[in-house]
Amino acid sequence: MPLKEIAQVIGIGVASIKRGLRDKELDFGYALRIGNGEQYRYLCPDKQVWEKLGYFNPDAQTDDTGESEEQPDG
Repeated sequence: MPLKEIAQVIGIGVASIKRGLRDKELDFGYALRIGNGEQYRYLCPDKQVWEKLGYFNPDAQTDDTGESEEQPDG
């Protein structure tokens, strides 16, 4: 599930979600470091978001992986 969609639902910024996933303060997804650098891949599976937040988007596209590669926010 896209981080932007989750941010809209729970009312916090995407940067806060990324930081929470990296610091393991949020438990509805994962932040995976890419190589030795400062880039991460964020993964928030629909099932895990549903179980932890009670949110599901029945209109979501079926090919959406919920992954996003971006520079970590400071």
